[in-house]
Amino acid sequence: MAPFTVGIEIIGWAAAAIILTSYILLSLGKLEPRGYAYQWMNVVGAGGFVINSGYNGALPSAGLNIVWAAMGLFTLWSVWRVRKARPAAAMVGADGLEPPTLSV
Repeated sequence: MAPFTVGIEIIGWAAAAIILTSYILLSLGKLEPRGYAYQWMNVVGAGGFVINSGYNGALPSAGLNIVWAAMGLFTLWSVWRVRKARPAAAMVGADGLEPPTLSV
C-alpha cells in the first residue's frame, strides 16, 4: 500500500474514532449536544470521513458527511450567536460548566 493511501486510511480510522468517542461521551452525559466539544468532534470526524470516502469512491458516504459537517458548523454558529447575545450571568450551566468566578 502506498504511503498516501495509508495516510488516507489513517484519516478514516481517526475520523471513526472521533465520531465514536463523541457519541460515547454524549451518551454518558460527559458532553452536551449543543456544546462546542461535541459539535467540533462531529465536524472534524465528518471531514475525515469525507476525505476517506471521497478518495475511495464512496460518494454517498462522502455526501452524507458533507451534510453532517455542515450541520455541525451551523450548530456551532447558532450556539455561538446565542451565547454572544446573552450576558455572562445567564450562561451559567449553558454547557454544563460554570463560568470562572473571582474570590477575594
